[in-house]
Amino acid sequence: MTTRSRTGWTLALVSAALFMVTLDNLVVTNALPRIRVDLGAGIDSLEWTVNAYTLSFAVLLLTGAALGDRFGRRRMFIAGLGVFTLGSAAAALAPSTTALIAARAIQGSGAAMVAPLTLTLLSEAFPAGRRGVALGIWSGISGLGVALGPVIGGAVIAGFSWHWIFWLNVPVGLVLIPLAWSRLSESRGPNAHLDLPGVALASIGLLGIVYGLVRANALGWTSATILGSLIGGAAVLGAFAAWEQRTSTPMLPLRFFRSRAFTATNAVSLTMYFGMFGSIFLLAQFFQTAQHFSPFQAGLRTLPWTGMPMLVAPLAGILSDRLGSRPLMFAGLALQTVALGWFALVLDAGMPYTAVIGPFIIAGTGMALVFAPAANAVLASVAPHEAGQASGATNAIREVGGVLGVAVLATVFTSAGGYATPHIFVQGLIPAVMVGAGVLGLGAVAALFVPRLRRAQPGTALVAAEAESAALAA
Repeated sequence: MTTRSRTGWTLALVSAALFMVTLDNLVVTNALPRIRVDLGAGIDSLEWTVNAYTLSFAVLLLTGAALGDRFGRRRMFIAGLGVFTLGSAAAALAPSTTALIAARAIQGSGAAMVAPLTLTLLSEAFPAGRRGVALGIWSGISGLGVALGPVIGGAVIAGFSWHWIFWLNVPVGLVLIPLAWSRLSESRGPNAHLDLPGVALASIGLLGIVYGLVRANALGWTSATILGSLIGGAAVLGAFAAWEQRTSTPMLPLRFFRSRAFTATNAVSLTMYFGMFGSIFLLAQFFQTAQHFSPFQAGLRTLPWTGMPMLVAPLAGILSDRLGSRPLMFAGLALQTVALGWFALVLDAGMPYTAVIGPFIIAGTGMALVFAPAANAVLASVAPHEAGQASGATNAIREVGGVLGVAVLATVFTSAGGYATPHIFVQGLIPAVMVGAGVLGLGAVAALFVPRLRRAQPGTALVAAEAESAALAA
């Protein structure tokens, strides 16, 4: 297989897999009313059909990347696809909410192996100078999965039944698995041994943090369960950090965080996922709760926002190779801050849809300007053989940011408003969106700490080209 063919197949396969797992993050939300009727589910059970996926996905991201480094990235990518496909079939066949929740946890476990390895496999297939284009396409596909989740969910439920939102994954997975086996190249990380104590400590610590955040609004932030979960999770993550400094084969070398580029970029990702995904969680409900649109109609109305990454992210990837990541990430966070501020000014239960098209487009463009440059900056801050470890850490930090954003902004929303009437809903939504805008503003400041792109010295490009040619020949 030629180099061009290999890179093309790698981009196509990892993008398709990433689309499938990101789609399932939101596709189930519009199915909840039907699931409640068919399975006799209560509100707690419905909540866990969403949280079970989020919880297992966020907790096992570091572990998924570590398993890929140890046992082979292609092998574990295929294993993750298999687990995700199996979990999807089990969810479609679930006879009860308990079985559905368990199947969703299995899906999240498979997704946790797939997601970080898509970035690692892509970084290996493309040299640094051409990586931005690939990352832009990869980011656009990921954004498309997020954008189409509510729309596809609403359409499938309207035309068929909620079971089919899970059945759709099965043929896709069965096609991707043999293609990945035949078309992807195998690789491993630098450590020959799996850091089992690190895996255990990271998983338990993240479980405590994510569980506490997911359940905080239901149980109360000051409840013994939530405080114990958050404090215990933080303590275990502290023990994980201490262990990683001692062991000779760490699953996450803490020296990564001594890199200004790695630390600042992860701060950008954390704040963006906090501000934007926490806001999306509430704004997506606005069209249904305050303006009484159907789930499918609400999903269509958010497409100018969630669909922009598909259009802008490939361009941002190209520009990140030429301009560096810092100006694009700063512009992206600044645009998102402006967009949420605009939302806070115009939101009203009786407003026309045209009032939010402008901020939707600005917010989506801002998101697209961050995805690929952030991935490029993280990969550029570590050695090529450490891409798996860096990818796992970045994905985990982003997911925790998203869960934290939903939890905190939902708390702000319920303290100032509620679901009783459209007017009360908007009263809670506005301060929540303003908090999201403030966090995004902090992210824009963090982006300024990412180092500038260093221009190559005369002759450097020729030397790099000769080295790349020699490597390809070898």
